[in-house]
Amino acid sequence: MIRAALAMAMSGVLCACGGTAATHDAPASARMGAGPVLLQQVRAAGAMGRELDVQPLRDPQVEDLRASATAAEARGDYAGAQRALGQALQISPKDPDLLQWQAEMALVGHDWVHAQEYARQSWELGPKLGGLCRRNWTTLRLAAEARSDAATAGEAQRQAAACAVAPPARY
Repeated sequence: MIRAALAMAMSGVLCACGGTAATHDAPASARMGAGPVLLQQVRAAGAMGRELDVQPLRDPQVEDLRASATAAEARGDYAGAQRALGQALQISPKDPDLLQWQAEMALVGHDWVHAQEYARQSWELGPKLGGLCRRNWTTLRLAAEARSDAATAGEAQRQAAACAVAPPARY
């Protein structure tokens, strides 16, 4: 029973990975699917590892804006989340988490150029390892795929794999 369910799930994943010529003729927004699906892919990539996540102390005003963005996103109000994140970025313009979150909101809105810009800025300012790094490169990959830029998508896929943090050696 478990093997059958696992086989069905794996075949679904494999089918989702494969494409047909007809899919490539469709507009990028149709090929990429709904924004929330893209968001799930990025967030899943960030949650893959077991890295230590160190969070700096944050400005209370930025925390309020984060809470507003979280609530807006939960309601499906991605434009509202983007507005709250934009205000937070005015206060903390070099916060890699905020930049990546803004990249994800741009991705949801199929704004591929801004998604790539924010994700690159986040990566440049961020830790270059772990979950945030994987989210950066997954966003870059998805935006590149949507723009039919296979070279950039392939490079982003390789970079995402390099974000893994090796576990400590055990003796």
